Amino acid sequence: MTRLLIAIMALMPVGLAQADNLDGVERMVCAAAQVQICVESDRCYQATPAELDIPEFVVIDTAKKTISTTRASNQNRSTSFTKVDRSDGLIYLQGIESGRAFSFVIEEASGHLTAAIARDGIAVSVFGACTDTKL
Repeated sequence: MTRLLIAIMALMPVGLAQADNLDGVERMVCAAAQVQICVESDRCYQATPAELDIPEFVVIDTAKKTISTTRASNQNRSTSFTKVDRSDGLIYLQGIESGRAFSFVIEEASGHLTAAIARDGIAVSVFGACTDTKL
C-alpha cells in the first residue's frame, strides 16, 4: 500500500498528458508523467514511475475517499485518504499510510495533478493528469 502512495504522487504532470475538466466529478482516473525523489542526506533525482513502483493509472474516488489501481493493472492496490476538500477550483486530498504522509492537488478545470509523499528523510513529488472515469 505504501508503494501505491508513491505511485499516486507520480500522477501529477502538467502538460504531459491529456487532462479533463473535473468540476463535480467524484471518480477519476489519473496517470503519472513526471516523478522526482529527494533524499535528505543526498539530493533529488528524476525517476520513472516504474522505477518507484508507481502504477501507470490510479482511480481516485473522492466520495469513497480511496485511491486504487485499475483492474487491468492486476496489482490490486488501494489506500484511503482522510481529507478531501474542494475550494477555488482545486481538489485537495490528504492522508497518512505506513509512516508516509501524502497530499494531492488536482486542478478541476484542467485535470492537472500535483502530489507529494513524504516520510522521514525522503520526499517524492509527482506531476500528472486526471480525467473522468466515465469518458
